[in-house]
Amino acid sequence: DAIPSADQIRITTSLKSQRGSVWTKTKSIFEYWEVEVTFRVTGRGRIGADGLAIWFTEEQGLEGPVFGAADKWNGVGVFFDSFDNDGKKNNPGVIVVGNNGKLLYDHQNDGSTQALASCQRDFRNKPYPVRVKITYYQKTLTVLINNGFTPDKEDYEFCAKVEDMVLPSQGYFGISAATGGLADDHDVLSFLTFQLTEPGKEVPTPDAEIPQKDKEKYQEEFEHFQQELDKKKEEFQKEHPDVQGQPGKTACPFFLSADDLFETVSDRELRQIFEGQNRIHLEIKQLNRQLDMILDEQRRYVSAVTDEIAKRGAGVPGQQGQVSQQEVETVVKNQEEVIRQVNEIRNSMSDALRLITGAQHPGSAVGVYETTQHFNDIKEHLHVVKRDIEHLVQRNMPSGEKVKCPDLPPFPSCLSTVHFFIFVAVQTVLFIGYIMYR
Repeated sequence: DAIPSADQIRITTSLKSQRGSVWTKTKSIFEYWEVEVTFRVTGRGRIGADGLAIWFTEEQGLEGPVFGAADKWNGVGVFFDSFDNDGKKNNPGVIVVGNNGKLLYDHQNDGSTQALASCQRDFRNKPYPVRVKITYYQKTLTVLINNGFTPDKEDYEFCAKVEDMVLPSQGYFGISAATGGLADDHDVLSFLTFQLTEPGKEVPTPDAEIPQKDKEKYQEEFEHFQQELDKKKEEFQKEHPDVQGQPGKTACPFFLSADDLFETVSDRELRQIFEGQNRIHLEIKQLNRQLDMILDEQRRYVSAVTDEIAKRGAGVPGQQGQVSQQEVETVVKNQEEVIRQVNEIRNSMSDALRLITGAQHPGSAVGVYETTQHFNDIKEHLHVVKRDIEHLVQRNMPSGEKVKCPDLPPFPSCLSTVHFFIFVAVQTVLFIGYIMYR
């Protein structure tokens, strides 16, 4: 059911029980390789089905029950599964499944019993095309994914990794998709294949160009497909004369009208919303890095203070040494409390980062309030620790000497609370307005 066009291939349309696939005509002879695939999965429903798969197999799996391709393959399949068959609420997800040509894919359990690696990513209905980079190098398969929220082509996130994986030395690359009771449009915009070479080794010479005879054959096939599409378009126009001539509508669901080439008001609003969310995403990333630095500095501070007090307390005999030990324990407990607070902030920042990556929801103001409270608690604990340490050192030192506790490192400058509240409020209003508009 795949439909080729000049700029993409619609592997399946948003109709029930569709199957489609695209495969290379000749085997790849690369020992190590990397593929970069750009695709869109779009549908009108909140839930889609069934999904899309990227293949490297010893034989072409032209048609079958596994996302439109044949079962019992020898190689590896990277599955972008849209539908939650096992009811564990872990879809949409990305699953890496290997096969030696004998296993049947466990579709009812979403391949969870056979998965070599997986990650949960929502790849449906994104503002930009989703990009996937699959690398096979020295028996290690790595999957990176661009979530489609940004136009940055290099903004990849780690998804899955499989080590000690043995694949056929030669095989076919392919991409397939299928629909079931629910349906999505599965469009592939590009499929780039690269050969990887170990450092220091000579790069193999490229193969000879495709023979002229094969070029003519491929051109004939493309023209044949194009003629069939033109016929379907004419038939659709004859069967639906009322659709013709109306602005904003197309004569065939598989072709874009001239209006679609320009940005509409709703598209512009959506783009602006996601650009704003991307800025929040970057700010939280920066804050997370600063919190890591604070935590590392605090640990070194605790270690240095504990060692210094232990050295000075060792020379004080009797009852005074016992009191010092109690005070040392108090200081250490306060320091541990500070570290715990910083860890909580880092965890809350990680949760907020995941929320921003998926889609910012209006309740995020609560998280901002809690983060502000964490900062206030940290400041209070730091003042208590400083006062206790000064008191402890003054008691253990001779009366003629006056020791001043070293100043705390300057607190990192961040976005002010007022500006952050205003920014989040504006983003929330825009997002709610867009949802109501839709």
